[in-house]
Amino acid sequence: MTDGGLPRRQRIGAYAVIARDGMVLLCRLAPWLSETPLWTLPGGGVEFGEDPRDAVVREVQEETGLDAMIGDTAHVHSVRFHASNSGTDMHSVRIVYDGWVPRDAPEPHVVERDGSTVDVAWFPLADVASGAVTVSGLVSDALAAHAPAARQRLAVYALVRRGDEVLLTRISATGAHPGAWTLPGGGVDHGESPAAALVREVREETGLEASVGDLLGVHDEHFTGTAPHGREEDFHGVHLVFAATVVDGVPAVQEVAGTTDAVAWVPLAELGSGTFSVSEVVTAALRMRTGR
Repeated sequence: MTDGGLPRRQRIGAYAVIARDGMVLLCRLAPWLSETPLWTLPGGGVEFGEDPRDAVVREVQEETGLDAMIGDTAHVHSVRFHASNSGTDMHSVRIVYDGWVPRDAPEPHVVERDGSTVDVAWFPLADVASGAVTVSGLVSDALAAHAPAARQRLAVYALVRRGDEVLLTRISATGAHPGAWTLPGGGVDHGESPAAALVREVREETGLEASVGDLLGVHDEHFTGTAPHGREEDFHGVHLVFAATVVDGVPAVQEVAGTTDAVAWVPLAELGSGTFSVSEVVTAALRMRTGR
């Protein structure tokens, strides 16, 4: 087919917005596509019979060397233009997914040779917005439509006292707010009762057997940031805080490579010190118990 003498071509592409910690992952187009440096989203053409989700994972790996995970939803961008390098009337349909890579992923590097990508790098979103980085229209359109993934999580926590001490666990590098001390506890699995979840979590994080007492109250927190697995999230945590007791014993973390890397009985007088910086749920739980 032709239009005004130009052959028509339609192309379907799949791309990913991979953003974290105020940065976005971009790829630089090869000189045969843009004579001046031009950065775009990682991604590319969908092959015949290929699922677009599979295509974007493949393209991200080829262009960045990273193994990406892809969200469930996407935005579709459609653009028609005259491709001067090929002399065609182009119609490009671009499916743009929310994507992310692990926090400990290596530095990106181009894997494919003689392809459409010659460089890859993380750029501050502020530099993209200000024009300090020259980007394609796809990047601008995709970032305008992009929003962090909304996630709500139900968790249970135990307030365990021993005299003037409280049992706390330290958040590891794989958790949110690493290095902060918090109450033993964690997420409630689907179909699991809160009490059973609390006994399980206390056992995993402290090695102690817990008896669950009264519900002291409900705490929640809402923030936007990069999750431990690397995805940018609009996060809402709902926390059920229970009074609990534990059997005598020396606490020790049982789970391996989890979100807890230390456990200790901490004097109440040391909470908030440079040694024991605590999460909001700790101070909220202590207020619940005293009613202040």
